[in-house]
Amino acid sequence: MHMFFRTLLHVLFLSRRKPELGHFEVARTNFITLPTDLDINRHMNNGVYFSIMDVARFDMLVRNGVWAMMREKGWYPVVASETITFRKSLQLWDRFTIESRLVGHDDKAVYMEQRYVRPGADGEPEIYAQGFIRARFLKKAGGTVPMSEIVEALGVSGADEIPDWMEQWGTDVALPPTRAAAPSVWH
Repeated sequence: MHMFFRTLLHVLFLSRRKPELGHFEVARTNFITLPTDLDINRHMNNGVYFSIMDVARFDMLVRNGVWAMMREKGWYPVVASETITFRKSLQLWDRFTIESRLVGHDDKAVYMEQRYVRPGADGEPEIYAQGFIRARFLKKAGGTVPMSEIVEALGVSGADEIPDWMEQWGTDVALPPTRAAAPSVWH
């Protein structure tokens, strides 16, 4: 439940106090590791990383105007695939920043990169974890929003170039469409 309140805090209050962003600018969202974020090893639980990345994405969507546009059109984002790699642990009360950026899109989804960073020994931002997200947009009335419609609504161009490995990852981890069969058969 605390993640719900954390999201509301950012979307309703903190995000609106920050400068607006362009669609391809890096959004920086600040957090602190709370007691409810910890696992039995007393560092941030691996599942919490994904939840906090959600909050940072909402912060970015509010600041770049996409959230208002989606609400107006009756669209909402959903994560189709995500992966994360950990480098260092976040401890209780550690202050950290999530850097979020749009990488690009293919014909079905938007791809983003998000990094957990803290000041390193030299004072420069140091990556603690890095995640990649593949997201789709759905209509509240039902169905998927075509990427061409999203691009047109946002008035962006040149975002359709994503690295080959990222496109391959999106293909490799995709499950069958919701209306197709997806039996759970172990080999």
